[in-house]
Amino acid sequence: MPRYAQIVMGPAGSGKSTYCATMIEHFESLNRSVQVVNLDPAAEHFEYPVMADIRELIQVDDVMEDDSLRFGPNGGLVFCMEYFANNFDWLEESLGHVEDDYILFDCPGQIELYTHLPVMRQLVDQLQQWEFRVCGVFLVDSQFMVESFKFVSGVMAALSAMVSLEIPQINIMTKMDLLSAKAKKEIEKYLDPDMYSMMGDNSDTLRSKKFKKLTKAICELIDDYSMYGEDLEVKEPKEVDEEADNTNYDEFFQSNVDS
Repeated sequence: MPRYAQIVMGPAGSGKSTYCATMIEHFESLNRSVQVVNLDPAAEHFEYPVMADIRELIQVDDVMEDDSLRFGPNGGLVFCMEYFANNFDWLEESLGHVEDDYILFDCPGQIELYTHLPVMRQLVDQLQQWEFRVCGVFLVDSQFMVESFKFVSGVMAALSAMVSLEIPQINIMTKMDLLSAKAKKEIEKYLDPDMYSMMGDNSDTLRSKKFKKLTKAICELIDDYSMYGEDLEVKEPKEVDEEADNTNYDEFFQSNVDS
């Protein structure tokens, strides 16, 4: 029998943990059960119980403090997620003991995990092999999307995740309650946007012909991928020959356990 999963994504501070907490309350009101898996190795606290926590496997602080690695926050996070991808058996064991059929995966906010690295795609593929029906939920803070250029930037971030993961995806603007009355009126046009009209609204600020051409191409790209409709045509994924990572994660982890 299949189970169901949401991959909760979005930039840091976009409201992913708040979304998960709200979903738990919603499910409780429907007398349904839902569980949350934390996949952020740099997380500090939660407003809800988690059924599995990646920090039980590896933490960013441990990686940053390791003298042989000397990673900063971003490099440490990448290392942790790649280590996680090489230890999916930990996640399988954690999920195997739970009878609930709906799981929320609270993910890190760094965009490079969805654009530059295969980790999140590997997670999706693994969940599907475990007979999960997976969808993506991409959150963007509405306070940073009340201008056309910022809106396009947010849409492109959501689009990059959608193209990378190749799963059904819902894009959500969060923190609408924090907007001013004026901003709430402004943001209404972004709920069902016409990309070309938005570009025309900013024609006075687009003084460079090259910039105008680039902006037009971006608008065409967004429309081609049907970011706002239900008629998105799924494209066949390209086969990629990925070589195994040579990073010796097991030695690192064992050295930390022994110490």
